[in-house]
Amino acid sequence: MSKFDAGFRTPGLFFFVALLALPCVQAAAQQIPAPAPAPESANQPAAATQPTPASSTNQTATPSPSGGSTSQPDAPLHYVLTGPPPTQEQIGDSMSVRQRYQAAIAAYNKASPMTAVIWNKMGIAYQMMFDVKDAIRCYNASLKLDPRNAQVMNNLATVYDSQKQFSQAEKLYRKALKIDPQSALIHRNLGSNQMAQHKYKKGSESYRTALSIDPHIFSSHTGASVQNPASAQDRGALHYYMARGCVGAGNPECAIQNLRLALNEGFTNARKIAADESFAGIRELPGFQQLIASQTSQ
Repeated sequence: MSKFDAGFRTPGLFFFVALLALPCVQAAAQQIPAPAPAPESANQPAAATQPTPASSTNQTATPSPSGGSTSQPDAPLHYVLTGPPPTQEQIGDSMSVRQRYQAAIAAYNKASPMTAVIWNKMGIAYQMMFDVKDAIRCYNASLKLDPRNAQVMNNLATVYDSQKQFSQAEKLYRKALKIDPQSALIHRNLGSNQMAQHKYKKGSESYRTALSIDPHIFSSHTGASVQNPASAQDRGALHYYMARGCVGAGNPECAIQNLRLALNEGFTNARKIAADESFAGIRELPGFQQLIASQTSQ
């Protein structure tokens, strides 16, 4: 799973929550038309009045007393707002973008028919409110209608991660990757899941794969977000192996930044970093040298 990119807060201490920031919801919300005014009758929308210049394309002809038409630029000109009203799904999308998740769920529940996409969006809304039980229910309902949707599997896996059910989450990530092996987001989430289980080597490999697909997967906010682990040791390990993945993906700035964070958490030291052959390709860079020098001078 995006951005679903407001930060995702997690009650209690656990390793991370990877949540789709809501790219599909945002995309749908951008297509919501402005709501039409209340109709005067079932078949005739009410007309809105607004002064506009005589040359406006919205102006209408005003009947003259003789039965013809004359342009009257000084009089209020009339136009009718056209287009269908927004659907319940579009209303729900708009509420989700505004983080009004209860209102979004209420709108989604009124949608007909209930599609796999709507069930997924409703699951996201529940998850954003930390309602794990209903989030799982909605994601499973979505998968029942669309069993091969890798992104919904990813979303469901993040719920299990948030409950420290790492093994169940890992199985879902792997199942999703069989369907969508080029998803940098799912590889990233799998790597974080493996880090939570202290499978550092495997987690590093998953991060490296994610970065090879999308070099900005850890800095973009249109997909998943990763919460810091609870302990300093785990946070340090996360950043250290992320740095290795960044080097493998050809992103030295990302590597140096994560090495600095790993040092700050006390996971490693300058001597070990300098001796690690994983960072041989960035040893001559000024940023790397400055980082090592700042640690050895302390």
